[in-house]
Amino acid sequence: MSDIDTEIDTSGLNCPLPVLKARKALVSMEANQRLRLIATDKGANKDIPAFCKMSGNELVEAFEKDGKFYFTIIKG
Repeated sequence: MSDIDTEIDTSGLNCPLPVLKARKALVSMEANQRLRLIATDKGANKDIPAFCKMSGNELVEAFEKDGKFYFTIIKG
């Protein structure tokens, strides 16, 4: 698995905060860097892929483990 450049944990935060925090983190990152976002809000399963499509970033991994959702995003 490739290295993660930045990780943010939005556990306990509800929509739209996980998306807003992902956007803020991606702004300070360089192209092709990887962001790992951790969320507990079930809405993130729809919101994060939609955000990636709209923002030109690539969602390369999404899975659930122990009640948390993990997303790996490559900045476009």
